[in-house]
Amino acid sequence: MRFTCASLILGAAVLAASGIFSDPARPDDKTAATYKQKCASCHGPDGRGETPAGKAMKVRSFASPETAKMSDDELAVVIEKGRGKMPKYGASMKAEEIRAMVAYLRTLGK
Repeated sequence: MRFTCASLILGAAVLAASGIFSDPARPDDKTAATYKQKCASCHGPDGRGETPAGKAMKVRSFASPETAKMSDDELAVVIEKGRGKMPKYGASMKAEEIRAMVAYLRTLGK
């Protein structure tokens, strides 16, 4: 089978278009459920902190510049060890669950 330049270009275009029109990455259902259970009461379902508890504790939105500039490792440490009145979750969440949560929080910050 012989490939021509035109067939290679057509193939590349088809692959590129399929990537453009595919569904965006969706958060893992387990991570979303964990967020709802452990985090949403303060941080809110959208991560903006606009809940009574979030407002009382001055919780930052995940979209805030201060949170956005934090590295994934810094966010993971906050989840693991807690901060201020936020409880630590290092004993109840595995490292990979914390990494998944950081990725989920990044989707809420957009």
